[in-house]
Amino acid sequence: MSRLSIPISMITDRFNLNRFTDGSQRMPLANRFSNLRPLGEFFDMRRISKPENFGEIQSRVGYNLSYFSSNYAVLFLMLSIYSLLTNMLLLFVILLVIGGMWGIGKLGGADLEIGPIKATSSQLYTTLLVVSVPLGIFASPISTVLWLIGASCFTIVGHAAFMDKPIENAFSEEAV
Repeated sequence: MSRLSIPISMITDRFNLNRFTDGSQRMPLANRFSNLRPLGEFFDMRRISKPENFGEIQSRVGYNLSYFSSNYAVLFLMLSIYSLLTNMLLLFVILLVIGGMWGIGKLGGADLEIGPIKATSSQLYTTLLVVSVPLGIFASPISTVLWLIGASCFTIVGHAAFMDKPIENAFSEEAV
């Protein structure tokens, strides 16, 4: 039995994936996740305290949003995945549209012939649109997005407001 070998360069050139692995030119996405804070620091229970007033809340939120920004991006990504996994119809519609576009694109502009039935690319795109739009509306993407915004804001701003600044930063601000 012969081994199937797929040249990786063919895949990376097609989708321009070399931008993620090229060390000389880092992607903003790679930069975003390069400064993830450790989980022990993100969930440090000793630094959780009730803020005394609204000014302290603003100060904490401003500091923590910049300090833990990568952790908050991962948290948002995890909530996004959770929202898609709990709304299976929306996940199905997204996969249907992606798969349909990929399948029609694989035809390369040629007609699809299944027995005596012949369909052009434009007919296939129209059929995909006619099927996916009603399913997409029925899948309630607006409520999913609103839930995602609310859950993210509550979780992120709640963490940022109750997580106290490190001691060394608290003293450096008062000295100014």
